[in-house]
Amino acid sequence: MTGHEGLPGGIGVSLLRVYDWPAADGLRGGTPHLHLTCSEGYLVTAGQGAVQTLTASGFRQTPLAEGALVWFTPGTIHRLVNDGGLTIVVLMQNRGLPEAGDAVLTLPPPLLADPAAYRAAVTLPADGTEEELAHAARVRRDLAVAGFAALRAAADAGDPGPLAAFHRAAAALVGPLTGGWRERWREGAAAASAATGDQLDRLGDGDCGYLAQALVRAEQPAHRGRFGMCGRLDVYPAA
Repeated sequence: MTGHEGLPGGIGVSLLRVYDWPAADGLRGGTPHLHLTCSEGYLVTAGQGAVQTLTASGFRQTPLAEGALVWFTPGTIHRLVNDGGLTIVVLMQNRGLPEAGDAVLTLPPPLLADPAAYRAAVTLPADGTEEELAHAARVRRDLAVAGFAALRAAADAGDPGPLAAFHRAAAALVGPLTGGWRERWREGAAAASAATGDQLDRLGDGDCGYLAQALVRAEQPAHRGRFGMCGRLDVYPAA
């Protein structure tokens, strides 16, 4: 892959219709999780709701309505809440990394401590029916909401220990995967950045020949309605 292939800057794009399943606390929405190397952005195209976030600075709830643009950096635990028809264009740094394990769900500590148990809890059945996939996605969502509630309660009480422990557990889970992530990064965001550097060098030398290689691409979703962590996803091809 060269720097000009795929979406600009090595980002990933998907269209998200946030789950409207109620959780134990009565809120409807998605699965709390964080990313370890990817910033994420939301552009709200319809509906309303909120994104709940938890960082070392504490809990925050940011309203979401049509036209809102919200983004956050790696390490931000986030949970989408759907108050009605919430639909979002999701912009993800480092395309391909979330699908390769960069996202870690806020499952209860015993599941985080055992990589095999964690994978079993978060992996949807490969050949499941629509009903089976929905059930599995909802079960893992509810597990993550329970873990998130415990982390938030500790943070609200002024105890940073559980959140720090979650960070350590998440890092331990993904540590063995980082070699593969590095290759995806080199072929995606790093290649796109390097291509810009090359263009600047060439322009500085009076060379505009690369402009003759301009191209236009148009895509339809590679997958529609996929069960994701936060809702049903229309996923666009990465390259």
